[in-house]
Amino acid sequence: MEKKMSTATKRAIEGKYFEGGNDWFTYFRYRPLKGDLAPEQGVVRRDPSSVILVDGTYYVYYTKSTGEWFGADINKPEQKSFPWDYAEVWYSTSKDGITWKEEGVAAGLGAPGSYDERSVFTPEILAHEGKYYLTYQCATSPHLHRTRHCIGMSIADNPNGPFIKLAEPILRPSDGGEWYGDDDNRFRVLKKGDFDSCQVHDPSLHYYKGKFYLYYKGETMGEEIFRGGREIKWGVAIADKIEGPYVKSEYNPISNSGHEPCLWEYDGGMAALVTSDGMEKNTIQYAKDGINFEIMSSVSRWEGVPHAAGPFRSDPATHKKPLDGLSWGICMTPAGLKYDHLLRFDLNRAGIEHTNASHAEMKEILKNQ
Repeated sequence: MEKKMSTATKRAIEGKYFEGGNDWFTYFRYRPLKGDLAPEQGVVRRDPSSVILVDGTYYVYYTKSTGEWFGADINKPEQKSFPWDYAEVWYSTSKDGITWKEEGVAAGLGAPGSYDERSVFTPEILAHEGKYYLTYQCATSPHLHRTRHCIGMSIADNPNGPFIKLAEPILRPSDGGEWYGDDDNRFRVLKKGDFDSCQVHDPSLHYYKGKFYLYYKGETMGEEIFRGGREIKWGVAIADKIEGPYVKSEYNPISNSGHEPCLWEYDGGMAALVTSDGMEKNTIQYAKDGINFEIMSSVSRWEGVPHAAGPFRSDPATHKKPLDGLSWGICMTPAGLKYDHLLRFDLNRAGIEHTNASHAEMKEILKNQ
């Protein structure tokens, strides 16, 4: 007699839900940071880069701004619109990954009229062949919902800088799409654009398979809601030389969900923590070719998933298990705080009896913020 299988069972078999699942699954633990990265009233610190280790010192780069923000207002274009408005990229150093010293600005604002005149934020750092490459998101004035963000790059011989920025962005939004009206509503369009037609965000640069892979988040002109989740997807642009030109992959978009890209190398491929938005949010995915990602596990609900995670960039040769490249790092507090700040996350593979530990830790950390 032929065995009957439900749609759910077929989906589980096709998705290989039961093959090696434990190695791809984890919970997370959280600790507050000390020193200059402890919470500070009136100061926003968010969107940390990966953490790198140079001569026994850890470095992390992040978005920093000061003062209240009021939301985008087309009638008040000079007021601070978002926590990441009027922001610069700052950096801090540490010997233990817990207590940090803030060192100063790594990438500041450009001259009036330039592509980075209003805000630079959501950085990533790549150390490659003795140089340090800082990539980040840039906004011009006015900084509104329809402002088209791009991605810039600055280069230094030392992780402390000085970082010298390139004259032009390394990535811009795609062409296409047509706005409806002029009310700064990015959902209203006469013609919907590509997945990255409004903004390119949150770069994550990797030297992979002899080329430079720039993963990024795209926002759409005419974004919609699918199955209860925002239409947010990732793309990748690839270059032979680190300064570009970067060519967007013909396979884009390469994810159905996600927010800030968080990736690490494993077994010749790229692994990714996909969080926050879309129907595949809060999953860990893997692509043997760095492009065609498959879901490997689902992780704990959003309170237990590091927000805007920047993992410690350990040597890929040491990654014997799938999550070794996500062992620890810096993330930010969950959305909704007036003044975001940074936290440390660590993997917690202890077992299901600890499932609520990260939730309790996060509540305690945020209790008086």
